[in-house]
Amino acid sequence: MNDKFEKLEEMFTLQARLNDDTNGPKWRQGVTKQGKVINWKRCIVMESAELIDSFSWKHWKNIAGGIDLENIRIEMVDIWHFVMSYALRFHTPEEAAKLALAAMKESAVKLPESWSEEEDARIETLLEPFENLMALALVKSESREYLEELLEGFWECVDAVGMDFDGLYRLYIGKNALNQFRQMHGYKEGTYTKVWNGREDNVVMQEILAKNPDITYKTLLESLEERYAAVR
Repeated sequence: MNDKFEKLEEMFTLQARLNDDTNGPKWRQGVTKQGKVINWKRCIVMESAELIDSFSWKHWKNIAGGIDLENIRIEMVDIWHFVMSYALRFHTPEEAAKLALAAMKESAVKLPESWSEEEDARIETLLEPFENLMALALVKSESREYLEELLEGFWECVDAVGMDFDGLYRLYIGKNALNQFRQMHGYKEGTYTKVWNGREDNVVMQEILAKNPDITYKTLLESLEERYAAVR
């Protein structure tokens, strides 16, 4: 079995489970357990906008500010949560994984690891993959062909930011585990502590991943539990 397919299916399965736990049984019908309307494509638009704000695109300030590449990659994982959730409205994890695998595509645009005046001059070109993804998410369509195009646009962005598939997988597993952990410890109720001894939980999660890149989902949850117990 293709390793990428297995990891894709795992990610889609984890996302479906997270949506079940956080939104209730009707999320595939577009509503939460409280009856709140869910719009996954709007989520993609808003997260894409946050990603774009990691560029110094504003002509009125931070003209030569460069980019926050680390945050851009984290935003890509946040976008992936919503792309997967949208695909899962219409497909099983297995079906969605097959579509995602077939849609993998490289980007003609590559973000630089370091910034210079030359990059300032071509920032409009560098923003193209992310603005294209945002534009796709605004299209009023639910066809299979549309989903395939949305997935292609996502993979182009992943390639543009210099993430390989395993890097996306590893960071997604980390973010999913953290999201699940938050829900288990009162995030929606407002009782969860997000800052652990002066550091955000997201930073702690990334430190755990950095020390053990091959960590399993279960072990990561256990590690988060240990760290969180020391905060309370």
